[in-house]
Amino acid sequence: MGEPGESRRGPLKSAVPSNVVSPVRRCSRTACGRPAVATLTYVYADSTAVLGPLATYAEPHCYDLCAEHSERLTAPRGWEVVRLALDSGPARPSGDDLEALANAVREAARPQERAAGAAGSPAPGDRDSRPMGGGRRGHLRVLRSPDS
Repeated sequence: MGEPGESRRGPLKSAVPSNVVSPVRRCSRTACGRPAVATLTYVYADSTAVLGPLATYAEPHCYDLCAEHSERLTAPRGWEVVRLALDSGPARPSGDDLEALANAVREAARPQERAAGAAGSPAPGDRDSRPMGGGRRGHLRVLRSPDS
């Protein structure tokens, strides 16, 4: 073997790509694959179970629960359950937001020449606003999904 980081098969990869691992945190209950919406933490000194909004980071001593399991949560006899107000989650974009975004993308994709024509010739020291290299229309492009 020669260099460190090499094997007989070639250079070692720093990461193994996988479609199995999901970036969405899942419910900790066995056989439940729903997305987690709340985090359960036990405070043993006070005999209290605290159910609150989904924690920023997954912790080994906390349990992430889906909406159904967080609603049905019960504690052992003699324990108290403290339910903190759950966040409703990030606001979903409305139709107006999506339309405004689409209009902004269309505006950015239009040729820059109309702006230069409306303002006249550029002032000394200003950069020419015309696209260089054959009339590039914009920096955004549509990528097809690998599934289609």
